[in-house]
Amino acid sequence: MADLLQIEQLRAGYGEAIVLQGVSFSLAAGETLALLGRNGTGKTTLINTLVGATRWHSGRITLKGQSIEQWASYRRVSGLPDGGMGWVPQERNIFKSLTVHENLTAVACRSELPKAWTPERVYQLFPRLAERRGNLGTQLSGGEQQMLAVARALVVNPSVLLLDEPLEGLAPIIVEELLAAIRTITRDEGMSAIIVEQHPQMILSISDKAIVLERGEVVHADAAKNLQAQPDVLNRLLGVQR
Repeated sequence: MADLLQIEQLRAGYGEAIVLQGVSFSLAAGETLALLGRNGTGKTTLINTLVGATRWHSGRITLKGQSIEQWASYRRVSGLPDGGMGWVPQERNIFKSLTVHENLTAVACRSELPKAWTPERVYQLFPRLAERRGNLGTQLSGGEQQMLAVARALVVNPSVLLLDEPLEGLAPIIVEELLAAIRTITRDEGMSAIIVEQHPQMILSISDKAIVLERGEVVHADAAKNLQAQPDVLNRLLGVQR
């Protein structure tokens, strides 16, 4: 498979503080990458850098053959044929004063793709949202807000979906529903994705490959199934004491 997204020697951070130290990896069309590491190792900074929310210092971000590291965030979302990046930040950032349906229609991008994501299509993926389409963001539970954040990223019809700890702080039943939805989006629909998660075993099973960050550098890269089958290696990389 040809690389859809390629990161080469990326250095970025906040102001003059450099967090990412020469990060390199690639993502093929239809692949899912698990982005792992302890707290404070640069995972969220990497996701934020991909969408243009940090200060880029050097290196390249190439999406569909286009170098986008100096593009504004809105161009990274909508400035490429057949979709750019869809972002689900840790904070969710839904419009809480708008209804569920307004959240979706406010950002939805028209697409000529035969299986384009529309508000009606994401309601099929998330029946809970269909039931609450007239509810304001403030009237949703935390799990429903997370579903809305994912749905809102989908209706921009991205080619790469970026999920920053999508399962954090959610009830087990909601975790199951979201994992099933993410599996549908990536495995059944073939959307490329990068997923940050503090519980690696949950996402390694639905990922193709994994990288581990430490102090802003990639310290391990492997097939997800290999890392899943070596819990001792995974625990050592993540600093888990047994």
